[in-house]
Amino acid sequence: MTLKLEDYDMSAERGFLCRHDPAKVQLSGILKKSAETAMRLCDVMPTGKVRSYLIENLPEFDRSIVDTLTDAEARMAMVHYSFMIQAYVWGEPETPSVLPRKLAVPITALSKKIGQQPLMPYSGYVLDNWARFDENGPIDLSNIYMVQKFLAGQDEAWFVLVHVAIEARAGACLAHFGDVIDAADQKDAEKAQALLEDMAKVWVDLKHLFDRMPERCDPYIYFERVRPYIHGWKDNPALPNGLIYEGVDEFEGKPQSFRGQTGSQSSIVPSMDALLGVGHAADPLKAYLDQLHIYRPPSHRRFIDNVRAKSNLREFVSQSGHKGLVEAYNANIQAVADFRSRHLEYAASYINKQSRKAAGNDPDVGTGGTPFMKYLKKHRDETEANLVSV
Repeated sequence: MTLKLEDYDMSAERGFLCRHDPAKVQLSGILKKSAETAMRLCDVMPTGKVRSYLIENLPEFDRSIVDTLTDAEARMAMVHYSFMIQAYVWGEPETPSVLPRKLAVPITALSKKIGQQPLMPYSGYVLDNWARFDENGPIDLSNIYMVQKFLAGQDEAWFVLVHVAIEARAGACLAHFGDVIDAADQKDAEKAQALLEDMAKVWVDLKHLFDRMPERCDPYIYFERVRPYIHGWKDNPALPNGLIYEGVDEFEGKPQSFRGQTGSQSSIVPSMDALLGVGHAADPLKAYLDQLHIYRPPSHRRFIDNVRAKSNLREFVSQSGHKGLVEAYNANIQAVADFRSRHLEYAASYINKQSRKAAGNDPDVGTGGTPFMKYLKKHRDETEANLVSV
């Protein structure tokens, strides 16, 4: 049976982005009040009193509400609550050891509803947190804005929106996965070649979008005013024992440790690895990336797992002796490697270089607690090692 995007809550037009329009989701009751409280974060954060603001303005949460929510409503509520949680933990100089029940109870209930972890995920930061100025226009950088924000600066918005644009454009590539897998199974080299050539063209666009990051997101501003609020509480020296979720019975008052939001939770590159048969030798970064799999939306995890289970593309290409097919396959391998190269460059300029200027920062650790600098090049090189000889 052909693998179809709609079976995984995906589409050719949006890729892994949510299929609903976030700005159109109407929350009611206490969730409406909570959303209104969250949307004022950019006004409150500069006061240095975000914690008292949140506790004074958030309503008590009724867990039974969650059962009545549609998927779109639950995910939009997750966006707002995840921003408030990150602001509560990282929005003032002293790091708290306890997340108050007004935040802990709803984020745990909502995360359970949508099958993710109880803090800000990439889906809450990016996939479900965008809207279009022209509702009938494209999902590209000329027509999108960030719905929920921390500080509302240009650099914060641009960082998120570049990711949104990449996710949307990737849909055209992901839409070919099922047909490519079928073509390999049927040993149809001509069809597989044509599909892979189209996918490689999409990757040219993805790379161009990624190249635009420095246009409106400055490395210093990113490090000082964007990145601080998206950390998690696993392998984080500021919260070495994790965070207590007050009022959440299932955690029994014990501190919990979760990875922070990171672009590495995007499912685009892991999906390509799964399709192309790219693997990585064991190292700390691979172990970290493997851990991130549970932070993705369940349907996206299932897509990656199913692609890896179904695809014999690399074996087919390697044994085909078909020059055009090999070249088309290699074009995709090289495109992913080039994308990883750009990520390595950004990791150096946006994190490593800035960390060396800031006291108390480990320059080799990424946003989610990633041991990145030593291993990103290795993963890029391992990707290129999958090029097939013509």
